Amino acid sequence: MTIRILIADDEALLRMAFSMVLDAQPDLEPIGEAGNGADAVRLAVELRPDVVLMDVRMPGTDGIEATRQILRNCPHTRVLILTTFDLDEYAFAGLKAGASGFLLKNTRPEELLAAIRTVAAGDAVVSPRVIRRLLEKFRPHLPDPAATAPDERLSRLSSREREVLVQVGAGRSNAEIAAALHLAEATVKSHLGRILQKLELRDRVQAVIFAYESRLIRPS
Repeated sequence: MTIRILIADDEALLRMAFSMVLDAQPDLEPIGEAGNGADAVRLAVELRPDVVLMDVRMPGTDGIEATRQILRNCPHTRVLILTTFDLDEYAFAGLKAGASGFLLKNTRPEELLAAIRTVAAGDAVVSPRVIRRLLEKFRPHLPDPAATAPDERLSRLSSREREVLVQVGAGRSNAEIAAALHLAEATVKSHLGRILQKLELRDRVQAVIFAYESRLIRPS
């Protein structure tokens, strides 16, 4: 199935470059370009893309607010934020607005293409490094696990799935989890898929939040 993509960036040359990279892929189709956030929202509502490549800093409506508006009006569209600035505030704001991923614009083309396919399939693309930094910075603002009742959905998980979820909540990558639990990386990926299904979670980011809210991990 072809993945339809809207490109939102205030630099025309970057829009053209992204479009050329996407056009070369048989399963990816660039369907529109926007030079500002307001146009991105308008085109998303009109074209209903599967994925929006969203710049953060654009004139008028910025990429974060545009993401919020797009997901409110087009709940089945996924947003992948691309920015020049490796700032925690941008990553946190974008994820809070509902974005499914956060990448730097200097990401290699093959990584960008893989990220687009990943978010289109319903998963999130946020590096474990970014997750760890966000947890360190915003941990004081997370819900206090001691003040909330354990989530009943935890009972759906096997003991091994709980172990994997704890590792995910700590911001570790699949490779790191595999090494820590002496598993194959493919096995970790399978466990994570079942965890998301059983807990009714959208992606890895929601799994991290769930791990805190359900007391599997305590802020420290």
